[in-house]
Amino acid sequence: MLLYTTVGTNDLERAGRFYDAILPLIGYGRQKQAPGEIGYAADGDVRCRFWVVEPFNREPATYGNGATIAFEAPDRASVDAFHAAALAQGGVDEGAPGLRPFHASFYAAFVRDPDGNKLVAVCEKPV
Repeated sequence: MLLYTTVGTNDLERAGRFYDAILPLIGYGRQKQAPGEIGYAADGDVRCRFWVVEPFNREPATYGNGATIAFEAPDRASVDAFHAAALAQGGVDEGAPGLRPFHASFYAAFVRDPDGNKLVAVCEKPV
């Protein structure tokens, strides 16, 4: 349904370090970089599905209240690694790895990046 999504940053270099450390743990990598933006995709994808950008209007980047970007993770260990790496890179814990009440196999970890954007890695596979 979604073609791609973006989050804003006020420090693209810092954001790049953060996302370069956490996204490969769940199967995504930096595929493109241009002035003001970095794009991430899964290996073999035809386009970047997640972009970190400096706002086009040159105003400060802000996070969305109520917005969360969810990444599919291949397994629960990857969710755990994503969470640990995010905290090690200056992210903020918004929910430690564990099962959530959405359904019996919804295993997730929530963090905020250094700009305050809320992220979640999710594995929906049963153990």
